[in-house]
Amino acid sequence: MRRVGVVSLALLVGACGSSPNLQPPRELEPIDEPMRIDTVWSGQAGRGAGEQSLQLPVRHHEETAYAADYQGYVKAFAVDSGKTVWERQTGLELATGAVHANGRLYFGTRQGEVVALSAEDGRELWRSELSSEVIARPAVADGTLVARTNDGKVFALEAASGLRRWVYDRDVPALTLRGNSAPIIVNDLVIAGSDNGRLTALVLDNGSVFWETPISHPSGKTELERMIDIDAEPVVVDEMVYAVTYQGRLAAVDIRSGRVQWTREMSSYTGMVADDQRIYLTDSEGQILALNRRNGSTLWRQDKLQRRNPTRPRLEGPYLVVADYDGYLHWLLRESGRMEGRARLNAGAYLFTDESDDYEHVFRKENNVLARPLVVGERVIAVDRHGFLAAFRRAE
Repeated sequence: MRRVGVVSLALLVGACGSSPNLQPPRELEPIDEPMRIDTVWSGQAGRGAGEQSLQLPVRHHEETAYAADYQGYVKAFAVDSGKTVWERQTGLELATGAVHANGRLYFGTRQGEVVALSAEDGRELWRSELSSEVIARPAVADGTLVARTNDGKVFALEAASGLRRWVYDRDVPALTLRGNSAPIIVNDLVIAGSDNGRLTALVLDNGSVFWETPISHPSGKTELERMIDIDAEPVVVDEMVYAVTYQGRLAAVDIRSGRVQWTREMSSYTGMVADDQRIYLTDSEGQILALNRRNGSTLWRQDKLQRRNPTRPRLEGPYLVVADYDGYLHWLLRESGRMEGRARLNAGAYLFTDESDDYEHVFRKENNVLARPLVVGERVIAVDRHGFLAAFRRAE
């Protein structure tokens, strides 16, 4: 049986300050002449992740966005105003944010199901039972839905009906991170990362292995030291797949051959985003890095968010946006990594607390932003652990 919770536990221990061996999160420094960030609207979308270690990001299609909570509440709302379009209580234990395709919303559940809802009103269209919980968002293309389960299997279903097409099975190590890399579909291939540090390309039509490449190899004496999960979603640009492991490597892999073009030592379970020239990555220490996409060399490193558990970055015009475990959103220049702006989610409701133990400043659990923000046009939309939503915009 899969063992869970290593990264989640580490985050909570770091947040509560109960271990003298862990360094406290880095305190935020003032920004010289910060750009103004306006709150456009705010609202509530159920109870968010609650006490669960789940990422339930907001997704969108055109002018409508979709948010969900761990108790099965789903809300559709207007991106510009936050006004509710519809809401529905499904009764499901949802474990992923929505994926929109062809008028349907797809979710993974903790009961090991994939569920399809109507994007028009939230009514259930079908559900399909898989082998274990689905905490990584499914991928949909060409009438096929692909989902990865917590026990390492990859399932392909008919997107319209939920009927099973094929299953790919891969053993998982005894000890893994509490998280899964979401599969992606590129042309006729499914790219999936596994908990043993291997990246696999499967043929979308039948699930056969097109190639399989180790990104990292386990090292160390203990199971904890030998963890090399690929929990970050791979990124594809042109004909190159970029994948990163925890306690291992970042690698660029040719998508048609599976050959590794370059590697560098790196540890990340959060993930990355790319543009034409750079890869932007949040490492396991909370640093944000910009890397040369051609060879992996470091172009800049921003360490002012160390141990604040920043999310995977989003591109927003000339900026990167990340959110952290204390409810702050940060705008960094893509060119240099310099901090340019900052805003706090639900700043009026949460207070910064002092503790009498080793750490002066401690993250309140209610402040946590677990999922990376959504960027739609000029709007940056974020949701915290308890379902508070807000949209922000850079002031002219």
